[in-house]
Amino acid sequence: MKRIFFALYFVLLSFGFGHAQSQPYRVVFDLTSRDSLDQKAVIRWIKEVSTASPKAEMEVVMYAKGFELVMPERSALTADVKEAMKNPNVSFKVCEIAMKNNKVEKSQLLPGVQTVPDGIYEIVSKQQEHWGYIKVMH
Repeated sequence: MKRIFFALYFVLLSFGFGHAQSQPYRVVFDLTSRDSLDQKAVIRWIKEVSTASPKAEMEVVMYAKGFELVMPERSALTADVKEAMKNPNVSFKVCEIAMKNNKVEKSQLLPGVQTVPDGIYEIVSKQQEHWGYIKVMH
């Protein structure tokens, strides 16, 4: 009887582990800071996740002053952002409310950077779709 119970437990445990491994790896990064350490951190995390899990989907949502990461005249990390955007599973999205509040035009952003009407809503929507959430801070 113990053998049957153990075998059944092992089968159920294996099924649960296999199911968990089949879940997609999707993460949304919340960047609100112009701090270069925060900006470097999100770029580093994208590289690390991409290396460990090449199929992982990642989205960086920027609002407040975080969008300066993708503004060539304000960012020292432009080349790193361009390199990250070569990965089709990585996207950078800027909040249009933050852009309006800071008088920033889409033309001031790196080509390929997308905008969303509301950055916070974008993050909440991703969480409702079961994306992981990481607040970028050092």
